[in-house]
Amino acid sequence: MPYPAEHHPEVKRRIVNSARRLFNRQGFNGVSLDAIMSGAGLTRGGFYSYFESKSELYAEVLGCFFTDPEWQNCWEGVDVDLKSTDVGPQVVRAYLSHQHFEDVENSCPMVALPTDVTRCDKRVKRAFETVFAAMVSVLERSLPARGRNRRTAAQAIAALCIGGMVIARALENRASADALREACMQVALETGGWKRKRRRRAVNA
Repeated sequence: MPYPAEHHPEVKRRIVNSARRLFNRQGFNGVSLDAIMSGAGLTRGGFYSYFESKSELYAEVLGCFFTDPEWQNCWEGVDVDLKSTDVGPQVVRAYLSHQHFEDVENSCPMVALPTDVTRCDKRVKRAFETVFAAMVSVLERSLPARGRNRRTAAQAIAALCIGGMVIARALENRASADALREACMQVALETGGWKRKRRRRAVNA
C-alpha cells in the first residue's frame, strides 16, 4: 500500500530535526548517519531516499532557522513575529536570550556550527551564507531609513548576536556569560536605534 502524500515531507522533517539536535550537540564530524536516523525513529537504509549525502543534510539544517515558520516556538517565552515591522529588536532579544543560551539542541545553527562550516564543502558554506544574509535582511527591515548605512548596521548587529552567543557558550563562568549576552544585546539594540526598555512579558535576558 503506498504511503500518503504527506509521508515524505514528514519523514524528511524528522530527519532534519534529529540532525539539527545532534549537530548542535556534537558537531558535524561527531555525528553518524546511524545516529541521525535512529534519532528520527528510522533506519540508515532510508537516508538516501531523502538526501544525497550528509553534507546535503547539513546544508538543510543550516537553512532551517530563518526559513522555518515555526522556529520561534522552539524557546518557551520567546515571541518573534518575522512579519512585524518591529522584528529587528525582537530578533536581537530572542537571539541573545537565556532561553537560546540554554537550549543547545534547538540553537540557531549559525551559533553551534560556524567552525564546522569552515571545514565543509562549498554547498554547506553557501547555505550558511544564505542564512546569515536572511538574518541581515530581517534586521535591516526594522532599521530607520535615515542615518548610517542600514545594510552595514544590520550586518554588524547580526554578527554581534551570533558572535556574542558563540563566546558566551564558550565561557565556563555563567555570570560572565550572562553579562556578555547582556552587553551584546545592549550594543546591538543601540546600534539599531531601538529602545533598550522591554515590556514585562518580553524575553528574559
